[in-house]
Amino acid sequence: MPLPSPTQDTIKPTKLERYNTYLRRVNNTKLLAASSKLLFRATLLTAFVLLFLFAINYHIDFDVGDTRIFQNTPPRTARFLSSSLHWSGSNWEKQVRLSATARRPNGFSVLVTGAAGFVGTHCSLALKKRGDGVLGLDNFNGYYDPSLKKARQNLLSRHQIFIVEADLNDTPMLNKLFDIVPFTHILHLAAQAGVRYAMENPQSYIASNIAGFVNLLEVAKAANPQPAIVWASSSSVYGLNKDNPFSEHDRTDQPASLYAATKKAGEEIAHTYNHIYGLSLTGLRFFTVYGPWGRPDMAYFFFTKDILQGRPISIYKAHDGKEVARDFTYIDDIVKGCVGALDTAEKSTGSGGKKRGPAQLRVYNLGNTSPVGVGRLVTILEGLLNVKAKKHVITMPRNGDVPYTHANVTLAHKDFGYKPTTDLATGLRKFVKWYVGYYGIQTRVNMETTDTK
Repeated sequence: MPLPSPTQDTIKPTKLERYNTYLRRVNNTKLLAASSKLLFRATLLTAFVLLFLFAINYHIDFDVGDTRIFQNTPPRTARFLSSSLHWSGSNWEKQVRLSATARRPNGFSVLVTGAAGFVGTHCSLALKKRGDGVLGLDNFNGYYDPSLKKARQNLLSRHQIFIVEADLNDTPMLNKLFDIVPFTHILHLAAQAGVRYAMENPQSYIASNIAGFVNLLEVAKAANPQPAIVWASSSSVYGLNKDNPFSEHDRTDQPASLYAATKKAGEEIAHTYNHIYGLSLTGLRFFTVYGPWGRPDMAYFFFTKDILQGRPISIYKAHDGKEVARDFTYIDDIVKGCVGALDTAEKSTGSGGKKRGPAQLRVYNLGNTSPVGVGRLVTILEGLLNVKAKKHVITMPRNGDVPYTHANVTLAHKDFGYKPTTDLATGLRKFVKWYVGYYGIQTRVNMETTDTK
């Protein structure tokens, strides 16, 4: 018997069932794909969270460990990574406390800003050596070769001095440090240095020398107890002053550069915070500091480099034809002055941001008291390096430099016994010995040059 032929009614349900089955398969496939993506993202997020928790609890040491971590990292990114990973974790706080804890009876606990800088490194070592607690703060900016700052940081690390990598304008970081450590003193040496660079990047001077200083004072005024503050002003504040030698009582209202203007502004700001909030503040006007671990932007440093490489050097003369001269001051003498200022700094009188009584306010010159012409500086370097310099004498450009500096240090000697003892030839000999050793230069250096005339 022949099979019945399918009718239209039986065909329609069959097609509908096939279509529904197809839709179910498609939906299941989409659901599976979406679930897989969601699971992958959740796994990735969990991994990042676990990595972050591991970093802050076990402290991936970017500051005192292998600096190769940051070699190929943009500076802003590196600072962000450093700050975010260092801000918390028991090990980080332990390093901060350990570094800032004094080892001698009645020792200081000092926050040194600009600790990876030239003067900051030497002062930190001197304070630590005598048993004070020292915690460094530095933003490792790129004004000059950051690798030199990192090398100084490694030197400090070997002496158990920890540097927190942060900016002066980083208020939360500063507050956190003051929450962890009851600092007795601040040695504020962080600044945007250099006279000529202000013509290229003026905003950096405002951000560091004015805004950064104010931010530090704001945090210090609210601290309990308030720390005594010793900070670096500059001989540049004397500007167009023609009285010699420069005395703390001379006028300083004619700055010749933006750098000088920001340092003069710092002195006025210090007066304000002393008057209103009772902060003890001592400003130190440094005169042309030089020595081992110095700044590459300073004449003695790049003269040494150029002479060794056979490059010509430019020696300035003043617009009146006279030789440019500086009161070159060796780093060890500056360190003694900084420590003397710290030792004689009286306690701040404020509490909780309110002044309770008159507070100490001081300004001192720290110089060598014996100006030397730049030509004489070059002659000493030629003798030490056994190389004749290729000299070009040119008129000093109008870029903010002044032709002559000479420090009167009578006040510093009277108040804390400051007395410079290192002449330029002796200091340059020590610098050159460091320079050829640090940069691995194979040269016959003459260590017998003692002429100081």
